[in-house]
Amino acid sequence: MTIEFTDRFKLDFSRLPREIQQRAERQLFRMASDPRHPSLRIKKMKGTSDIWEGRVTKEYRFTFQVEADRYVLRRIGTHDILKTP
Repeated sequence: MTIEFTDRFKLDFSRLPREIQQRAERQLFRMASDPRHPSLRIKKMKGTSDIWEGRVTKEYRFTFQVEADRYVLRRIGTHDILKTP
């Protein structure tokens, strides 16, 4: 699978603390190679039919959609950030 970044994701990512950016990069690499890795805790978001959520840390998450052979990353941040469209 390949990973594609939306403009919104890129903006969110640029606003993260450097340490969280580094952790996110590791987790996204992990997702590309092993999406079932337990540290990702990937699950479908409640109330949606095609948006998934993965874990960066206890407080930070990222959302994505699966389209054909790629993951389209939508948002990244704390739970509060991810509640907004």
